[in-house]
Amino acid sequence: MSTTWHVLGAGSLGMLWATRLARAGLPVRLVLRNEQRLQAYQAAGGLTLVEQGQARHYPVPGQTADAPEPIKRLLLACKAYDAEAAVASVAHRLSADSELILLQNGLGSQDAVANRVPLARCISASSTEGAFRDGDWRVVFAGHGYTWLGDPAHPVAPVWLDDLTAAGIPHEWTADILTRLWRKLALNCAINPLTVLHHCKNGGLQAHHCEVATLCAELTDLLERCGQPMAAEDLQPEVERVIQATAANYSSMYQDVANGRRTEISYLLGHACKVAERHRLALPHLEQVRQRLIAHLHNLGLPGD
Repeated sequence: MSTTWHVLGAGSLGMLWATRLARAGLPVRLVLRNEQRLQAYQAAGGLTLVEQGQARHYPVPGQTADAPEPIKRLLLACKAYDAEAAVASVAHRLSADSELILLQNGLGSQDAVANRVPLARCISASSTEGAFRDGDWRVVFAGHGYTWLGDPAHPVAPVWLDDLTAAGIPHEWTADILTRLWRKLALNCAINPLTVLHHCKNGGLQAHHCEVATLCAELTDLLERCGQPMAAEDLQPEVERVIQATAANYSSMYQDVANGRRTEISYLLGHACKVAERHRLALPHLEQVRQRLIAHLHNLGLPGD
C-alpha cells in the first residue's frame, strides 16, 4: 500500500502536484488551515486541473491541520513566509520517520522548518514548473519544467521518487541541492524586483540592461563569497536567457503585488543582503533595489518583509 501524500498549501504548485498524484491513482490528502476552508473545499467537490485547455476534476479528500491521522509524507507547498507556521500546525502529526518536501522559493524558510521539526527528514525542492490559479480550487498548468530535489544531510534518494515518475512530474535527485537553490535565488533577485519597480513583464527588462548587469555582477560576487561558485557560473547570460524566454510572462513577485498579496522579499533580496552583511560584502545596488522595493510596497499598503 502506497504511503499517503499530504499536501499542505492549496496554491498553484500544491494543487498541481496533488492533481497529478491523484491522477496516477496515488493516495492524496489536501490539508487545509481551518474548518471554514475545508467546508468551502468540500462544497467544490475537489480540485480541477486545466491542462492544454482540458479541465479535469479530481475529488482529492480534504482535512484540517488538526486532524488526528499521522503524516508520513508531507508536501509543504505554501509561501516561504507561511512555511514555519504551517508546519507548526501539523507538528503533532509528524514523527521521526516523517518526510517533508519543501517547495518554497528563496532561502531561509527551509532552515526555519527544519528547526521546528528536528526529528523529521526535510527535503528541499527547486521547481521551474509554471502554474496559476484561475479560480478557487482550479489550477492551470502553464509551463512544463523540472523539479530538483535533495537533502544535504542525507544524500541518499528516497524510494518515493517512483511516485513522481508515475505522476508524470519531471524530477531529478541531486546531491547538491543548495547550488540549485542559490542559483534560483540569484535569478529571482535579478529579475523579480525589477519587474515590480519598472511595472513590466519580464521582457520589459531588456530596456534596463545595465541595471540587470549590475545586479548580476553583485550576485555573482555574493555566490562566490558564500562558497557557491557553480551557482555563480555564467549568471548574467542565464538571466538574460530567462528574460528572453519568459518575455511575455509577469514574474511571480509582480503577480503578488498586482493582486495585493504579500511578497517573498525577505527570502529573496532580504536573504541575499543578510548573507552579504554576514560576509562583510558590500552590495550597494542590491541593497538599493531592496530599499526601493520596500518603499514601493509600503506605498501600496503591502508589508515590506
